[in-house]
Amino acid sequence: MGFSLSDGKPGVGLPLLCRCACLCFCLCLCFCTTTDPYIPVDHVVDSEDFSAGVETLESHSKSIYRDKDRVLYLLDKGMLSHYAKDYRDSSALLEDGEKQIEANFAVSISQEAGTFLINDRSREYDGEDYEDIYLNVFNALNYYHRGDMDEALVEIRRMNNKIRNLSVKYGRINTRLQQAALSNNTEVPANQQAPAKFNDSALARYAGMLFYRGEGLFDDARIDQNQLKVAMADSPSIYHHKIPSSVEEELLIPAGMARLNIIGFSGRSPVKTEEVIRIPLGVNWIKISLPVMTARASQIASVDAVFDSGEQFTLELLEDISAVVSATFIQKKNAIYAKSIIRASIKGTAGTVFNILGETEDGNNAALFSGLGLLAQVYAEASEKADLRVARYFPGKAHVGGINVPPGTYSFTVFFRSAGGKVIGAQRFENVTVRAGALNLMEAVCLR
Repeated sequence: MGFSLSDGKPGVGLPLLCRCACLCFCLCLCFCTTTDPYIPVDHVVDSEDFSAGVETLESHSKSIYRDKDRVLYLLDKGMLSHYAKDYRDSSALLEDGEKQIEANFAVSISQEAGTFLINDRSREYDGEDYEDIYLNVFNALNYYHRGDMDEALVEIRRMNNKIRNLSVKYGRINTRLQQAALSNNTEVPANQQAPAKFNDSALARYAGMLFYRGEGLFDDARIDQNQLKVAMADSPSIYHHKIPSSVEEELLIPAGMARLNIIGFSGRSPVKTEEVIRIPLGVNWIKISLPVMTARASQIASVDAVFDSGEQFTLELLEDISAVVSATFIQKKNAIYAKSIIRASIKGTAGTVFNILGETEDGNNAALFSGLGLLAQVYAEASEKADLRVARYFPGKAHVGGINVPPGTYSFTVFFRSAGGKVIGAQRFENVTVRAGALNLMEAVCLR
């Protein structure tokens, strides 16, 4: 005798099936994607009007961010505020973002069960590693522009500590995921993750070198100068370019001269796109959705500073932030891949079980189970979405340069050029006071 959900009463299963169909349709509507909500903000940011970008982001924040996306809101607004030179607000936002990342990492562990049933978007966003790292270097710049060198150095040390902890963190996560796979009888590929390639940052070391030198701490500055060289040598797949020639000059300022440094940020960091894989499973299939880091093209190929006096110098590439983003994401990709397989297998198995019951039952029960099998497949298709959340307004590259000049007041323009020499963007600096024995650091930005 077969199992009956209708207790022998004809027709009870079909209304239930209809209600399930309606529920599934609602779920499909909830999971469907709509037009990119960032378009209004990106349009303003493209014009380099960052103050308007902050206002536009705030006015569209409810349509862009859910409650679970507060970290993204803080990082996006914090970075746009930095570019708008609202350094106090940027510091407050980035510091709040850092605290929220720490809090959400603990909360996300308790929400992990939900990610195995729905998708990774069902939990609080706790940030990508590079987001957690770079918020410190930009907050260090915030503090420098606010005249607080002590707090700037605190931010640099926080960034370096986070980098050192990356490989330990992901070793533990991968172990937990393998254990979860075993408990769910799910086959998980062996962890083929290579040792972390990104375990230090030339940009952080460069900032540390400059800040220490500005405070007269030349031994500490020399340590960071050496560590910058080591960082680039240890990660050739990220730092595939030469050490900027100006790095050697930073601690060799002639007596009576002053040093002017310029950091130029260009382009934008990668965003996530979705890659979908479908694996046949009987009459159904398993859908696996994976996030993929996708670079955003930049028109900028070179950056140079031209003084009103006619003197000029080129800013050299120090850190390809886009390459760092990809390297740190790879450390997380295996964990995402393993969990996606487990989650998709659970959803796919549910549909297969219902289909088998539909084949073994008769009458209304057969129709009911077959319908539930179809609904389970529809739910799996609609709910299996890659988590594409990512902060959008970190730059793509950092260029640096410096020049020794007599103390005094200088005016100059930083030009961002295409490969053919066309000016893509320019930033003007008027009457900049350059002092001897102090850090004179200017920052130029062009996100095109």
